[in-house]
Amino acid sequence: MGEDETTVGESHSRTSLDLPGIQQQLLQALYATGKPVVLVLITGQPLTINWADHFLPAIINAGFPGPQGGKAIAEALFGEYNPGGKLSVTFPKSTGQIELNFPFKPGSHAGQSSSEDPNGYGKTTVNGPLYPFGYGLSYTTFQYTNLQVTPEKQAPQGDIGVSVDVTNTGKVEGDEVAQLYIKDVISSVTTYETQLRGFERITLQPGEKKTIKFTLQPKDLEILDKNMNWTVEPGKFEVLIGSSSTDIRLRKPFYIE
Repeated sequence: MGEDETTVGESHSRTSLDLPGIQQQLLQALYATGKPVVLVLITGQPLTINWADHFLPAIINAGFPGPQGGKAIAEALFGEYNPGGKLSVTFPKSTGQIELNFPFKPGSHAGQSSSEDPNGYGKTTVNGPLYPFGYGLSYTTFQYTNLQVTPEKQAPQGDIGVSVDVTNTGKVEGDEVAQLYIKDVISSVTTYETQLRGFERITLQPGEKKTIKFTLQPKDLEILDKNMNWTVEPGKFEVLIGSSSTDIRLRKPFYIE
C-alpha cells in the first residue's frame, strides 16, 4: 500500500499523511481475517501509519522501488535477504508535529508538560517521532560495547579517535549501520541537539564481533559563532553511538581546550 506519482511529488501537496483513499479500511479488513499481515509501504515521503505500526507484525518501507524492486522485496519478505537499511528521514505520528526533522534545535520538538506547568496549560499526548532518523530493524540483533574516545582532551585543531565494538547477538547473518552523533554540551550560540558525524555499515555472522573506527576532525566540531565565523569552541562534547538517532547505546565525553 502507499502512494504513487499522482499523490506525491512536486505540485502534489496533501492535507494528510495517512494512507490515501480507502487503503486504511482495506488494511483493517485484511487484519480482521486473522491472517498475519505484512505491510509493504510504497511511498515517496513519511506517512502517519500509527495503526499499522501498532497492530501489524512487520512493515517494509520500500520507497519507490526500481525495476528489480519486486525481487528485492520478495527476498526480504521470505527471509532470503536480511534488510539492514536505515531511514534518512523522520516519520511523524501526526501532521500536527510538522516540521519534525533531524537535526533539530533544543526545544523545537518539545511538547506541553504532562503535569502542572507554570508556563502554560494543556497536555501533549503525541510526542516524538513514529520512526526516528536512522531507524531500521533487522532479522537479527546487535550489541554495542567498548566505546573508546581518544584523547579525552584535545586542542581545537586536533583529531579525536572513536572506536566501538559491534556484535551480532542473533541467529542469522545481518548488516548493521553504526551511527556516530556529536553533542556540543555548552556553546556560545544555539546548536543542534545532536548531529550525525559518521556511520558505517558492516556485515556480521551470528556471534561475530567487529571494531568500527571513526576519526572526528575539527570541521566536525565547528559552529557558526555570533560573528559568523566557523570556529571550534573550547568546552565539553559528547560522542553518542547507536542504531538510530534515538536508539543511543553508548556515550562518552571529551574536551576541547
